[in-house]
Amino acid sequence: MYVIAGATGRVGSAAAQELMDAHADVRVVVRRQADAERWAARGAEAAVATLADRAALGTALRGCFGLFVLLPFDLSADDLDAHADELIASVAGAVADQRVPHVVMLSSGGADLPEGTGPIRGLHRMERALAETGATVTALRSGHFQEKVGDVIDVAREAGIYPVFASSADTARPMAATRDIGAVVADVLQNPPVSSEVVDVLGPEYSERTVADLLGAALGRELHVATVPEEAWPAALIEAGFRPHIAESLAELYRADDRGLLAPRGDRAVHVSTELASTLDAMLA
Repeated sequence: MYVIAGATGRVGSAAAQELMDAHADVRVVVRRQADAERWAARGAEAAVATLADRAALGTALRGCFGLFVLLPFDLSADDLDAHADELIASVAGAVADQRVPHVVMLSSGGADLPEGTGPIRGLHRMERALAETGATVTALRSGHFQEKVGDVIDVAREAGIYPVFASSADTARPMAATRDIGAVVADVLQNPPVSSEVVDVLGPEYSERTVADLLGAALGRELHVATVPEEAWPAALIEAGFRPHIAESLAELYRADDRGLLAPRGDRAVHVSTELASTLDAMLA
């Protein structure tokens, strides 16, 4: 039985569907009964539990020989580190309690660093905590998600602006589609490694200016690329509606990315191929 936590998210839902298409036994873990019923109607087992509930999550993991899990970034949390540590302790505890043999974790570039990476600090601690459970851990470190463009579609459509939180809009970085990452999750679950490893998941490379050009073409209008100065990042994020401590964490993440701290440094790399134009078409359909 493969267990997929976060099955209502993009990566988790793609992984669960890939496994079901391969006729594997799948149990999804969701927070709401309505989501459980929808997955059950599609042929999966479904368990209702939150990642913070060690006992309920442990029940959902019974009979599991492969788990996919992630660490949500909660914009409503008053203390990001405390919230992350609560989830990490619960997940790692449930994995240890049920002696899950293999865990695939959605991580990120930069998770090898303990500090200076904003919300990725929690992923660093989660990788370490899972490694201490006795499970074989596959940490999938992706760079940018192609779907992150969804965060700026409204301002691009309405104001013709594509904001960039970096020192340059012309530096190309890998961007992976979440459906591709889900396919990698399903493949690794079905073909577990003999020992723990870190896998970089790398998509096609795009600069932010190229992303703006592709988004503008999809929207049918030319977009102005607005590079936000580093000193203005926190204030701009607060103006966009983020709470100050969330804005500071995101600004730290952007700085880390701008300085190359999120570059691939895994044991091996998997290259995925979905082009951004295809993802944009799906998002705007």
